[in-house]
Amino acid sequence: MKRFIEGQDRSQVTLLPECLDDYLGEDNPVRVVDVFVDELRLEELGFEGAQPAVTGRPSYHPAVLLKIYIYGYLNQVQSSRRLEREAQRNVELMWLTGRLAPDFKTIADFRKDHGAAIRNVCREFVLLCRRLQLFADGVVVIDGSKFKAVNNRDKNFSRRKIEVRRQQLEHSINRYLAELDRADRQPELVLPDRVSRLQQKVSKIKEQMHELGQIEQRLQTTGERQVSLTDPDARSMATSRLGSAVVGYNVQAAVDAKHHMIVAHEVTNSITDQGQLPAMAKATKEAIGHPKPTVLADRGYFEGYDILECERAGIETLVPKPLTSNSKFQGRFDKRDFIYDKGRDVYRCPAGQIAIYRFTAVEDGKTLRKYWSSACPSCHLKPQCTPAPCRRISRWEHEEVVEAVQARLDATPEASRVRQRTVEHVFGTLKAWMGSTHFLTRTLPRVRTEMSLQVLAYNLQRAIKIVGAATLMAEMRA
Repeated sequence: MKRFIEGQDRSQVTLLPECLDDYLGEDNPVRVVDVFVDELRLEELGFEGAQPAVTGRPSYHPAVLLKIYIYGYLNQVQSSRRLEREAQRNVELMWLTGRLAPDFKTIADFRKDHGAAIRNVCREFVLLCRRLQLFADGVVVIDGSKFKAVNNRDKNFSRRKIEVRRQQLEHSINRYLAELDRADRQPELVLPDRVSRLQQKVSKIKEQMHELGQIEQRLQTTGERQVSLTDPDARSMATSRLGSAVVGYNVQAAVDAKHHMIVAHEVTNSITDQGQLPAMAKATKEAIGHPKPTVLADRGYFEGYDILECERAGIETLVPKPLTSNSKFQGRFDKRDFIYDKGRDVYRCPAGQIAIYRFTAVEDGKTLRKYWSSACPSCHLKPQCTPAPCRRISRWEHEEVVEAVQARLDATPEASRVRQRTVEHVFGTLKAWMGSTHFLTRTLPRVRTEMSLQVLAYNLQRAIKIVGAATLMAEMRA
């Protein structure tokens, strides 16, 4: 082909073959992966086989398999079978492993057997970023997102699902039996093949009903609210989209507000975010090493004792309080319209009356002080306040902690926007990398290992973009 850029002849023999190193640029991420793994103390992190055995067949060094996995997750190649193929044809991976090509079983077993060690590697990279002063601001956003498990929605059952499914099967079997009765009465109207198919369908439905009975028995025995047949640890969870649910896991992430790097993460099968704040906030403080970090979260994390625990641990929280009262919706005053006087221990209502302390009660494990005014029955604003004889105001014994959080929120009106633009970007990127199926492994320990590899790959790519490959490698060797 004339006047086109021409390639080399495939059969051309060269005197000196090109070196693999010539194919990789100096700022190629694969060089960062190589230096990072080589500088790790693998045995201290929990990797078995870092020291070779005296006898037996030689094995692959853990560093080789770890490099393969980090490279795979960095390039959206998570499957062990695909990694086996890439090791045989990918020039970057050949350079990284020294042309070693482990089989897929060896690669998969490495991830399965070294879950805790891989999670330690993820934490080591966060500590490296901490040395680079990437988390100096100390502002972190915590949020959760639902990731799909290897479990179809049809393979997840609750008592309600079993009841609905049983009713559907009973309706179907009654319809088929009615048609079989009609075939007995008027055989000339129904073909023999149709009768045979109906009998097969009835038999299959009876098998399904028997399986439903076994699943129901399993729910009663274990006391669980759900059971998943493919991945026993997966749970059906509602998403932000109305009327939708996903069978999967709740991934918690703490993301640095400045550089959008994940400083801490956890995978749970809790269907809500409530109760996750203290553990994530403490893990965040330990990871970034900040004396008094600021944590932003949405109203799904709000719980008085959780916020109190964070405040006592030296963590400032900005968590909006959910509006659970119907008073404002019904056009009446809500609790925010009543002003507390700490010195006198009284509330002043919108009508200017004083609600004094009456007694203390314990509700849902919280000690609440009750206040109301004797002027309520004759107050001219009573229709706008309460349909009861008196408007009672409850105050938690640690209410000042919640009020301090609200004061910080009032002084930071952009907190909600900061939270959204920080953490939603991270979850969107991770889900795009993981594909439509999200997790490839089953059970909670293995899913946690897989998530740690995703987080490590994400942080590695972010760090390269922020400080550059050369600076990152120099810090790793230091």
